[in-house]
Amino acid sequence: MKKKAFITGITGQDGAYLAKFLLEKGYTVYGGYRRTSSPNFWRLEEFDLMKDVELMEVDILDTGNLIRTFSKSEPDEVYNLAAQSFVAVSFEKPVLTGEITAIGATRVLEAIRIVNPKIKFYQASSSEMFGKAQEMPQTEKTPFYPRSPYAVSKLYGHWLTINYRESFNIFGCSGILFNHESPIRGIEFVTRKITDSVARIRKGTQEYFEIGNIDAKRDWGYAKEFVEGMWLMLQQQNPEDYVLATNEAHSVREFIEHAFGHVGVTIQWKGKGPEEYGVDAATSKTRVKVNPKFFRPTEVEVLLGNYEKATRELGWKPRVKFKELVEIMQQRDIERLS
Repeated sequence: MKKKAFITGITGQDGAYLAKFLLEKGYTVYGGYRRTSSPNFWRLEEFDLMKDVELMEVDILDTGNLIRTFSKSEPDEVYNLAAQSFVAVSFEKPVLTGEITAIGATRVLEAIRIVNPKIKFYQASSSEMFGKAQEMPQTEKTPFYPRSPYAVSKLYGHWLTINYRESFNIFGCSGILFNHESPIRGIEFVTRKITDSVARIRKGTQEYFEIGNIDAKRDWGYAKEFVEGMWLMLQQQNPEDYVLATNEAHSVREFIEHAFGHVGVTIQWKGKGPEEYGVDAATSKTRVKVNPKFFRPTEVEVLLGNYEKATRELGWKPRVKFKELVEIMQQRDIERLS
C-alpha cells in the first residue's frame, strides 16, 4: 500500500520541495493550505505538482478542523511546516506568531493524539532557537537562547514535540534546520531579496537595493537537500531530533558579493556602520545601501551548525554549499526576468 503524508504549509518553500520529494518516493501527498483571498500556489505550479497533490483547506488555529482533516486523509506521516516564518514580522506581530508557530504545533500534535497516535510527526524547528549562540558550532545539545518572538515560538513547538514523545509515545521528531534557501524562497527573505534585486539591476530596471545587517553570518544550505533529511528522520526506528546544516558560516556581505560576482560585477564597500554602501567597482554606481530600518531589535550575529549526528544516524549530509547555492539562486532569478 502507498504511504500517505500530510504536509501543513505545503505552499511554502519547504512544502513544495518536500511534496515533490515524497511524490517521487511513491507517496500519496496531502497538503494543507490556509484560505486567503488569493491562494499562493506558485511554487507548486512551478514544480507542476497541482495535479498530483491532494490539497485541503486547513486552519492551524482550529483543532477541530485539524482533527477532521487527519481523520479524512488518514496520513502515516505528518510534516508540520506551517508557521509565521519571517523573523522581522514576528517583532511586529508577536501574538499572531505565537498562535500560528507555537500553539499551531500544539494543535497539530493534539489532533494526531486524538485521531491516531501512531502517525509519525515531523516538527520544523529552527536554528534561530540558538539565537545568542552559547557555543560554536551548535549541536542538538547546545543550550537555546532565542532572540525573537519567532524563535521563542519555534522553541515552544520544539519542546512540545519532545513532551508529546515522552508523555504520549508519539513518534515525534524535530529537525533543527539552519538557514536553507532556494530559487523558490520568498522574496521577503534576505537571500531572494538579494538575488532578485541583482537580476533587476543587471536588466536595468532597478538602480540599487537596501538591506540591514550585512555582517550577520548564517549557515546557508539548499532547501531541496534539507527536505530529504526531514523524511529520513521519520524512517528511523526511534524518534530523535537532528541538526541539518552545512557547518559553514558566511555573511550577508559575502552573499551580496557572490550574487553580483555571478553577473560580472565587483562590489566595493564604502562608509561604515549604518552609513555603509556598496558600489560597482567599474562604474562607481551605488548598488547596495545599508538601512537601519531593516535591523532587528535583537540581532543574531552568527549561527553555525554541526550536522555530524545526521550523517552518523541518517546518512545525510549537504552536497550544495554556499557559493554554488548563491549561483543556483542568482541564475534562476536572471532566467525569470529574461
